[in-house]
Amino acid sequence: MPNALSLLFGSGAGGLGAPVPLDLANLVLPGSPNTCLAAPEGAPGPKPHRILAPFPVGQGRLWAAVQTVAAARPRTTLIAAWPERLQAQWVERSALMNYPDIIVAQLLPQGDAATGLALYSRSLLGHSDFGVNARRVEAWIAALTSQLS
Repeated sequence: MPNALSLLFGSGAGGLGAPVPLDLANLVLPGSPNTCLAAPEGAPGPKPHRILAPFPVGQGRLWAAVQTVAAARPRTTLIAAWPERLQAQWVERSALMNYPDIIVAQLLPQGDAATGLALYSRSLLGHSDFGVNARRVEAWIAALTSQLS
């Protein structure tokens, strides 16, 4: 894990360690209130903070929509994508203090006509985020819903 100074003074993915895919099935949510996980009911891994119904589109369309939503977010940089895992990660930095938060999106295929999405946003610094990660997850979901309707 990089030190706090390199995280604060980096830009985009600068100062972050090498990205590794998130193992959703074995994810352990921290006790701190600075994360938010949205996922379909019954998805592998911990109980999400928010249940997210599958999107009524195929995985190709949802994957493209996730990429578009992420690209439109301010101060957000793609740090890694693992298409074979249907997963990508971004860093979004706060406007004032440059704090980096990591956002992970993973598609969860539900057949040809629907695709689930696990969306996990977490702070790298601090104990509390004052609801930033939950608001971010809600904003991504709203943007995806709008784009796919």
